[in-house]
Amino acid sequence: MPQDSVSTGGFSPDKKDFGKLIEPSILNALPHYLPLCVFPLILAAAAFGGWWLLPPFLFFMTSGGAIDRAIGLDGRNMDPARTPERRLLWHNLPAWTWAFLWPPTLIFGMWQILVANPFAIWEDILLAIMLTMEAQAVFIVGHEMIHRRTTWERRLGEFLLASASYPQYSTEHVYIHHAQVGTPHDVGSAPKGESFWSYFPKEIVSNLTNSWKVAGERLARRRLPVWHLSNPFWRYGAYLAFWYGLVFWMGGVWAVLVFVFLGYGCVFSMKISNYLQHYGLRRVRLANGRWEKVMPRHSWSADWKFSNWLFFNMQRHADHHAIASRQYPLLQNYDPEESPHLPGTYGDMMNLVLRPKRWFAKMDPIVDQWRKHFYPEIENWSAYDSPVAATRPEAFDAIVEIFDADSRLAGWIERNPELLDNLNEREFTDLDLPKGFGPDPESESIARRGLTRLYWTREMDVREMKSQIAEIPAADAKDTAEVVRNWSNDKAFQVGMHIVRGNLSPDEAKVALSNLADASITTVLAAVVADFADRRGPLRESGLAAILLGDLAAREVSPEAPLELLLVHDGLSPANSENLCKRFGETLAGLTRDSLIFSPPEDANAIQALPLGELAEYGRSSGSEESPDLTRARCVYEAGDSSIGSRSSEILEEMRKNEPPPEQSAEARPEE
Repeated sequence: MPQDSVSTGGFSPDKKDFGKLIEPSILNALPHYLPLCVFPLILAAAAFGGWWLLPPFLFFMTSGGAIDRAIGLDGRNMDPARTPERRLLWHNLPAWTWAFLWPPTLIFGMWQILVANPFAIWEDILLAIMLTMEAQAVFIVGHEMIHRRTTWERRLGEFLLASASYPQYSTEHVYIHHAQVGTPHDVGSAPKGESFWSYFPKEIVSNLTNSWKVAGERLARRRLPVWHLSNPFWRYGAYLAFWYGLVFWMGGVWAVLVFVFLGYGCVFSMKISNYLQHYGLRRVRLANGRWEKVMPRHSWSADWKFSNWLFFNMQRHADHHAIASRQYPLLQNYDPEESPHLPGTYGDMMNLVLRPKRWFAKMDPIVDQWRKHFYPEIENWSAYDSPVAATRPEAFDAIVEIFDADSRLAGWIERNPELLDNLNEREFTDLDLPKGFGPDPESESIARRGLTRLYWTREMDVREMKSQIAEIPAADAKDTAEVVRNWSNDKAFQVGMHIVRGNLSPDEAKVALSNLADASITTVLAAVVADFADRRGPLRESGLAAILLGDLAAREVSPEAPLELLLVHDGLSPANSENLCKRFGETLAGLTRDSLIFSPPEDANAIQALPLGELAEYGRSSGSEESPDLTRARCVYEAGDSSIGSRSSEILEEMRKNEPPPEQSAEARPEE
């Protein structure tokens, strides 16, 4: 990427150092012993309190961005191909030493706070904060250990992570995050536009649930039950039992609650790092249906020299994902043309993460530059950024297709991701035939169009739709409106997808949507009348008719059409007509709420009702602001008096016959 897009505060690797190869040696390993210097400071603070509490906090302050900017960037690499792991002893010693020093240091600190208790309350609080701050490094060293090849190192890493109440990270990180990084399947890879505060709770929940799921799947492949002793969660439980049992023995229930809270603080810090390491970077879906290989371009990196020493090269995250088994001394730093660099130190970026507006303002333009640099052929990234991709990653190909073709359909699935399930229903798949079944693509397309048009314009008529709706249980009119809405939304989405794939034309889709509208409205009206009859008795010597207006009447329904309806009654008392009209309005409002076919009315009481005898007079003033145009009207439902529908239709037909022809807009000009 262009260097200006990833400015590092005015610093760039020295030309003499950038890409320079170094050999493993005691001298090169020595700076990585720096993290060990904090242990004698913590032990002294825990032993003596008072002013001895100050040096550890001063040490923690050095991990900010000031020293990074003062010392600058590194740029040097070891050659992994020429550096066997046995030559990394001096580099491994500080990581191993930290891993072995941390548990007794934590136990001693807790003993001083909870058992020996030689300090004032403020000293205990500062000591607890100090231990929590150092515990954040558990996710650096523990992370390094769980990627090692030897069993004892991996078990040591799990034990360290358990001290922060997060041992399941071992399974989730290795088997989920690394496998699915940069795809919608990985909750840990935040899409562009998602704030940390939205990301954090989802990541916490998915880490636990998905790690358990993966552990079970791995056992199932070996034909073992989920509770088999080889399930790593048995180990995780044992580690947690050790730490929480120890804390409870030392300080009781309140100490356990504090330990949970402090572990949460460590996890919170780790999730900030995870968020910024992958924000907005996506692997592209290939034509063969697979995700592209993980490359250095799919993670944010930094290469500040001091932080590399203090955090065991954690900043070189891009190479860690490219080759997960590579030990920290061998992690490579890449040129910005190969891998994006963060526009600041880790300390700078972690502060920005907690302020979403500032974060987006800083990072989104850089993400856009990354996309143009590495994927200039992709113009529309909206599917990759959409929350629905994370909700339904298995349907990603269809999501991309929808976002590229129809913004309205894209909005539908963002509001209702469950609509994508319709693409797996036989009703859809039997019409949208798979590619390759015919002699050539043109014949296949003709077959799909023929089947789809026959089904949605002929077979799936209003009667068939009402028959299918009738098979779905519903308790009352309100419940019926919800059932019908969900059912019709599924059908409308299928129709929309057939338009996207060229199986239906827009005019043919209007036929299908008009049938859906008729079936939905009449079913709901019938349910309202049934509820009314159950409470007040059947409509004897009285009748009710529903007249559709506008596009609904003309059978030219498009998605989110206004529900224009006129109720006509005969023989009903004013109280009953008012009550029915109110119930119709409320129930139809429920039908239109979140509907893909109807737009919700501005007023639930906007449905007009009038006696049959006034319909003709009402029609004479049609087209004014007070009354709708009845020249486009159609009676679709009747209840009670079986003749009210036909009488209403006769009046409407007479009105159309008496409608004056449209005036000519201009007189014909004489021919020259």
